[in-house]
Amino acid sequence: MDNYINFVKQYPFISASIQFAILGTLGECIALWVKRKSLSIGWSFWTFIGKVLAWALLGIVVKLGFIGMKAFTLSIIAQGFMPEILKCGIGKAFLISLFTNIFFGPQMMLFHRIEDNIIEGKWNFNNIQKAWMTLIWFWIPAHTLTFSLPTHYQIGLAAIWGLVLGIILGTTKK
Repeated sequence: MDNYINFVKQYPFISASIQFAILGTLGECIALWVKRKSLSIGWSFWTFIGKVLAWALLGIVVKLGFIGMKAFTLSIIAQGFMPEILKCGIGKAFLISLFTNIFFGPQMMLFHRIEDNIIEGKWNFNNIQKAWMTLIWFWIPAHTLTFSLPTHYQIGLAAIWGLVLGIILGTTKK
């Protein structure tokens, strides 16, 4: 565990990229396996490589978003605009999660959908509203836990949450 923490601290963007590349791609594969009831994901080798690279880039985008939204939230708190309950502990983690998912989440999801469209050679924004709804019912609660942890665990947990959401969505698709 010490090696992981040291790597994340020393190389925050590389580690974010690697974690998202592995766990994001795996989550997408699991969702397809569950949906299709088959171990076939239906991707060519180059599509698979494109998906891995897209998830890797998304890891960097998410890392930057976490840094920026945390600074934004702490600035709002420092200026006295938040009630006492949201200034520390789980209240502060909730506030960071709320702002991250309201102000950063939709654009990040749209960016990821554009990545997918480029990789898959299509222009499909079907169900983007359903994806945005996950910000409310899944990502705000999940990232409240994420932001309650020390910074060096946050991106890893966010990548794991992506895997979990992939499984949830894979099992609930009609």
